[in-house]
Amino acid sequence: MPERNPKKRVSKADWLEVALQIFRQEGEPGIRIELLARRLNVNKSGFYWHFKDRSDLLEQLLDYWENEYTKVVTENTILPSLPPADRLLAVMNMIYDHRLAELDVHFSAWALKDPAAARKVQKVVRLRLEYLKDIFIEAGFTESEASMRARLFVGYESNEITMFRFKSKELAKQYRESRWKLLISGL
Repeated sequence: MPERNPKKRVSKADWLEVALQIFRQEGEPGIRIELLARRLNVNKSGFYWHFKDRSDLLEQLLDYWENEYTKVVTENTILPSLPPADRLLAVMNMIYDHRLAELDVHFSAWALKDPAAARKVQKVVRLRLEYLKDIFIEAGFTESEASMRARLFVGYESNEITMFRFKSKELAKQYRESRWKLLISGL
């Protein structure tokens, strides 16, 4: 067993990334401070430089997911310069290229068991829906049409990675472009 390195500097982002890796594999119950420290090859005392306790880590993990997997799109400064239809395709490509939906099913499952996680997941979903609805409205759809299209977009994008496996990146691209055409049809 490798010896722990007490002088190794580990950032808060490092702790959160390892927590996300464990979360992908084992879900929220698998996130244990001892396991995180072992994976980072440090003493667990380093954890307490960044987090009060496990509950604080879990709360910050939810915030990290919101920022790194949603706000990276909704607060992107380049996307608003694109025409609405092009912006939608760019968002689809970002989600695919950067695997921004890969944890959505895991966070949704956690939300079924934990009220704090449920509040954060609902907040993130509302943020996504509002962002997309605004794009559809800007593209010329009525409020109800925009709302329905935003729901279709979010529902599909959040689940595609776990439900469908594409044989190639080219096939995934073809499906994205076809889905995009369906979503903007009627303009």
